[in-house]
Amino acid sequence: MAGDVPSTAGFPIVDPDLESRVRTRLTEVEKELAAAAASEFDVIDEASHHLLQAGGKRFRPLLCLLAAEFGDADAPGVVPAALVVELTHLATLYHDDVMDEAELRRGAPSANARWDNSIAILTGDYLFAQASEIVAGLGPQAVRIQAQTFARLVQGQIRETIGPRADEDALAHYLSVVADKTGSLIATSARFGAMLAGVPVDVEETLTAFGEQIGTAFQLSDDIIDVASDSGDLGKASGTDLREGVATLPTLFALQSRDASDARLRELLSSPISDERLRSEALALLRSNPAMGLARAEVERRTQAARALLCSLPENPARTALTSLCDLVTTRTS
Repeated sequence: MAGDVPSTAGFPIVDPDLESRVRTRLTEVEKELAAAAASEFDVIDEASHHLLQAGGKRFRPLLCLLAAEFGDADAPGVVPAALVVELTHLATLYHDDVMDEAELRRGAPSANARWDNSIAILTGDYLFAQASEIVAGLGPQAVRIQAQTFARLVQGQIRETIGPRADEDALAHYLSVVADKTGSLIATSARFGAMLAGVPVDVEETLTAFGEQIGTAFQLSDDIIDVASDSGDLGKASGTDLREGVATLPTLFALQSRDASDARLRELLSSPISDERLRSEALALLRSNPAMGLARAEVERRTQAARALLCSLPENPARTALTSLCDLVTTRTS
């Protein structure tokens, strides 16, 4: 059985009718996820259900469903579109864990740790294939959008793997990585919901821009939480990016510091930190560093930009719910 269906991905939908509709559709998405993850090969079937059983926010399907509320939310393509974006997201998690050599995901052993890298990669590929088959039934435009989104996901991973060019600002490079790896699929989640519900083009464009902005902010808030929270709270090892030498928003701000008191922290952050003792030292120094405040301010700036986009949308319960999402992304880092 798949993980429990989250009612609102952690934030309240105050309108009872909207909440009821969203719960019903998320339940349908959850059932379809379990069916789509099924495989005739036992090991792939078990591995593909592994993360589903661990649960998850279902943030992308929820955004797809809320965007559809600005049009015909009962249109037949809306739930399949929500399924497509979540399958795509799940597939990227399997691949990301291989590249990061992660040991935990959602509080459970990662697929690559429980099985091996080959099984994890094949499972991710299988879920991508399932998403592709479903999106093919949504029409040529949906296929084109999915292909463009997939290209951005891969481009973001390439950017992250290669790193910034010698003449490129490291922070700007990182923000482009986040926009591609996270913002793109969340933008597509909102776009699919809006497009398949038949909303006007200007509303679709606004919801797409909102998705990109709030998606990027959501990932940046995760960067902060990864530093600020303990492994037990995260459901995965904290400081994973420090171990791999991947700079994130707080570490990039810390590396920009020219304060003499930050010399030790900059030294630790200058290379991957494989030693657990040194990683704990770096986390402790980073948690008390002004870089964390700068990172939180960047998240706040982006959530404010997302909130401003919502002002042009028709006023309805879905808009209120999306506004509360902006509040959640801001407060979850404090």
